[in-house]
Amino acid sequence: MLDSDNAAPTARLDALLAAERRALDLLEAIERAGLIAPGKSERQIEDEIGALASAEFAVERDWHERLVRAGVNTLATSSDRQPDRIVAEDDMVFVDLGPVFAEWEADVGRSYAVGDDPAKHALCAALPVQFSAIQAHYLGRPGITGAELYAFAVESAERAGWRFAGKIAGHIVGEYNHRDWPGDRQLSRIAPGNPTPMSGPDPYGRERFWILEVHLVSPDGGFGGFYERLIHPATAEP
Repeated sequence: MLDSDNAAPTARLDALLAAERRALDLLEAIERAGLIAPGKSERQIEDEIGALASAEFAVERDWHERLVRAGVNTLATSSDRQPDRIVAEDDMVFVDLGPVFAEWEADVGRSYAVGDDPAKHALCAALPVQFSAIQAHYLGRPGITGAELYAFAVESAERAGWRFAGKIAGHIVGEYNHRDWPGDRQLSRIAPGNPTPMSGPDPYGRERFWILEVHLVSPDGGFGGFYERLIHPATAEP
């Protein structure tokens, strides 16, 4: 039983939205500080992000490890272990963060084109567009399953000229640590192996809240990009 089991649904949503806003503010602070720059290693940037998150946002823990991927490593999914890479002068970089604010998990990801390559900048611009298209599809179909939304994400990427590279397209999020909740973890993912409606309750009978992950790869397979955040009517564009 979680401490927040008796919390009103709106209170849980408000807490998750507040955690996401803090995480997005953290991304903005990372950008202002110029932490993503050529000549640095992925691990160095991860450590610098951790120090900034602690000093300026009081982040004491992350529900998943901080992840920075550059160049060819942007083709790999989060579960793939890659050798540490130095960011090049004209590179693609993405950041995936899972900070915990109080007991609430945030999960945000954003991509950056380091340099002037128009193809990389085009992918950075395409990621939030794809996110919005997938979110709109989800919101318009209350009974959609995790497998169906994953299939749509793949099709939408292909129609736009990209390849969807994620093994999943998202997962639930909530009070720390949702990965310890009971039940089949596959049913808490936006993935081919989840035939259940995403609108169904969590193991404690409450509303589930979902993170949508968009991992796209360029047509030539040379680089990828990543973007993620909550999908919910409260986060949709007006």
